[in-house]
Amino acid sequence: MADPATVRTDARRHHDPRVRGFASDNYAGAHPEVLAALALANGGHQIAYGEDEYTGHLQRVMHSHFGPTAEAFPVFNGTGANVVSLQAMTDRWGAVICAETAHINVDEGGAPERVGGLKLLTVPTPDGKLTPELIDRQAYGWDDEHRAMPQVVSITQNTELGTVYTPDEIRAICAHAHAHGMKVHLDGARIANAAASLDVPMRTFTNTVGVDVLSFGGTKNGALFGEAVVVLNPDAVRAMKHLRKLSMQLASKMRFVSVQLEALLAGDLWLRNARHANTMAQRLAEGVRGVDGVEILHPVQANAVFARLPHEVSERLQKRFRFYFWDEAAGDVRWMCAFDTTEEDVDAFVLALKEEMAR
Repeated sequence: MADPATVRTDARRHHDPRVRGFASDNYAGAHPEVLAALALANGGHQIAYGEDEYTGHLQRVMHSHFGPTAEAFPVFNGTGANVVSLQAMTDRWGAVICAETAHINVDEGGAPERVGGLKLLTVPTPDGKLTPELIDRQAYGWDDEHRAMPQVVSITQNTELGTVYTPDEIRAICAHAHAHGMKVHLDGARIANAAASLDVPMRTFTNTVGVDVLSFGGTKNGALFGEAVVVLNPDAVRAMKHLRKLSMQLASKMRFVSVQLEALLAGDLWLRNARHANTMAQRLAEGVRGVDGVEILHPVQANAVFARLPHEVSERLQKRFRFYFWDEAAGDVRWMCAFDTTEEDVDAFVLALKEEMAR
């Protein structure tokens, strides 16, 4: 086999790697340590569809974070992780209670309902977080054949508004849901950022407090592609293997998903990346907090900053740095930091914002 360093490639770079924005942590590339792990897993033959050595070792790595009953099912993406998780936790007539702002409700193209075949029961929240009292707005009608049956509560950690649940808040949700015979799913697309913010192990706000199933996110934290469904309570799911295949989330060369998650989780790369992204968001928030006419909308607890400023200023600023409107009518924007965001990136953005506000 040829030495990879001498293999010819006709691929060319089509972008400027110095350019970074604040639109999404998905914009970032893969962390060099993850790319190195992919190269390490390449070469030779490994059994397909998850029977490889890397997926086997990933199970042991997951045990170190989430306990001996945890079982990981690698998938291609976050939507797949959420859909497979919720399918495995619900009956055909089942429903899932979630925040109105939840990713499964607003950003997955209807996949949980159209592909998963379940009903989402949404609740407005001021900060993206559910509470037992808010859950009760939809937690009723289990014997009403005219209503989809609430069977799962799905929360996001950290939330789509950048806020973070405390372990006690999740414990209260789990106890309340379980008392009603419901299960709890946690969308952990940015779970590493939440753990870094709380400065606790991930188990502290997942299996330890009663979460049944976790969608573990890697892509937003330095992976090239791939997430995982992590079953924390085996009694909460059924037919996971079949549902993953049925949902087109079974990778034939699964070792290349598993080795990325191993690279993040076997050491502290997951935490280093998340801490850095969170720190850059704090730097960004502090830089813009004193700018007259800019309002920070939510506590900056992870790697997102939500702000309100004049619409025309945002439009001019978007020509210099990429970011998204969150609520265009209100002038609300979202600025995201990633593992590769630098202090220079943040300072340049803050300077540009001040210049546009002064025009």
